[in-house]
Amino acid sequence: MADPAFLTRLEATLRERRGADPQHSYVAKLHAKGIGKIAQKLGEEAVETVIAALSEDSAALTGEAADLVFHLLVLLDARGLSFTDVLAELERREGVSGIAEKAGRSA
Repeated sequence: MADPAFLTRLEATLRERRGADPQHSYVAKLHAKGIGKIAQKLGEEAVETVIAALSEDSAALTGEAADLVFHLLVLLDARGLSFTDVLAELERREGVSGIAEKAGRSA
């Protein structure tokens, strides 16, 4: 079982590496290229996750899902958000039908 504190440590590492030398840090390299590049990379990882899911290869799906979450965390950090913010939004939606919640967004 994964350590529940891991996400907190990972987010702290991402914040720390944001300002590092882009030649030595992948996270800093993404930030140096801007929010558009970070968002593009997240999109690429999402597509790779879908492909892995369709291949029915659990190991590939796990790896791609990890890449997807990692890049989502980088994007959230770039916008001054954390995964806790996402969890709070999911918690706010708890008990609400997905159909009703989506309909409420367009109203």
